[in-house]
Amino acid sequence: MQESQSPGFSSPPEKGPGDEAAGTASLRRHTFPKEEHLCRKKLIEELFSKQGSSFGVYPLRIVWIKSEMPTTAPPQVLISVSKRTFKRAVDRNRLKRLIREAYRLNKYRLTEQPDGHPIALLGIIFTGKEKSPLALLEKKLISAFHRLLNIPAEASAPPPAA
Repeated sequence: MQESQSPGFSSPPEKGPGDEAAGTASLRRHTFPKEEHLCRKKLIEELFSKQGSSFGVYPLRIVWIKSEMPTTAPPQVLISVSKRTFKRAVDRNRLKRLIREAYRLNKYRLTEQPDGHPIALLGIIFTGKEKSPLALLEKKLISAFHRLLNIPAEASAPPPAA
């Protein structure tokens, strides 16, 4: 006797011959659990004191503290949007949500380094004056990660002629 399936459900797709290469990306856990959120006031003060280093990748400002030894554990992260620039909480929360999503999808670039990464605490501060789309925030966050890890950015333009 045949099993009947309801019209809304279908069987899972079978793996094809080219699916092995994409297997590593699908095994990543794109999560941002509470343990990775930087919440302790003392650590936040330490991050913004003279111990923290920073640089800007407009519209983001990245502040970080190095760890003693390279690690593969994700750093604790603080995400901030200025109340002075964005008066409405709706706008601030949307930008924080977009930055969180961009970080969540790309944090593997930090954690999957062969020798580990040197970052213990990481602050991502939105310094732009206008709302930015996720694609731009993701692109800038990736370039910030490259700069943090001292990886040369991919050349988008041909090298200058000598």
